[in-house]
Amino acid sequence: MNALLEPLQYAFMRDALLVGSLVAAMCAVLSCFLILKGWSLMGDAISHAVLPGIVLAYIAGLPLSIGAFAAGLTCAVGTGFIKQNSRVKEDTVMGVVFTGLFAFGLVLFSRTPSDMHLDHILVGSILGITREQVWETLGLGGVVLAVTLVLRRDLLLICFDPGQARVLALPERFLNYLLLGLLSLAIVVSLQAVGIILVVAMLVTPGSIAHLWTDRFDRMLVIAVTAAVCSTVAGILISFKMEGSSTSGCIVLVQALVFVISLLFAPKHGIWKRG
Repeated sequence: MNALLEPLQYAFMRDALLVGSLVAAMCAVLSCFLILKGWSLMGDAISHAVLPGIVLAYIAGLPLSIGAFAAGLTCAVGTGFIKQNSRVKEDTVMGVVFTGLFAFGLVLFSRTPSDMHLDHILVGSILGITREQVWETLGLGGVVLAVTLVLRRDLLLICFDPGQARVLALPERFLNYLLLGLLSLAIVVSLQAVGIILVVAMLVTPGSIAHLWTDRFDRMLVIAVTAAVCSTVAGILISFKMEGSSTSGCIVLVQALVFVISLLFAPKHGIWKRG
């Protein structure tokens, strides 16, 4: 018990656990919609596309989160525009757009003198998060989580049955862009915690875990959030005990382990159950 409580004596660990839990819950809720919508690659695309926005915001002297959010929205809207005006499929468009924007960001970063560290942008630095960043993450993350939960039934309908949503006269186009906006904002919020690359796992794995356990959406939300928060807390504590290890890497590895266990033994759709 003393070994488990020891990390709580340090302020940076309490901040990391608080921020990590909120980011995990936020990403887990969104991941359920992305899994049903078939937008798993969209999270990957937007997370990589924010890099040029971060660098341009730094050059302009603006908050980095504004540049990241603008770049994420540009990627999402650009992907939709190209898909609607060409014969290229959506997954192909996303691959072209996000790799192009990410490469543009790398070139900008290499040509811009700064004290920013690319490692912190790519893999995060949750144990080094400042008090200002804690409040920013809690505020923005709380907004994303609240809006998503309040509108969860409408968002679920456009993800699961767009035809029925049109029959009910729901603003389908607005809700689609709202979901993309929430996804972009969630990625911006998650940058401090897990970075550009590993946020993809946070947006895909929890929903995948929950989808193996249940077919009911409300239960799926609860299972996804529980798995994500527990994995995040466990990953942070493991990285604290294993000095020098990547905190975000530990978090995602624990999530991956939970996914493998669910894949094998989930009572609803596990391989062992089917066998």
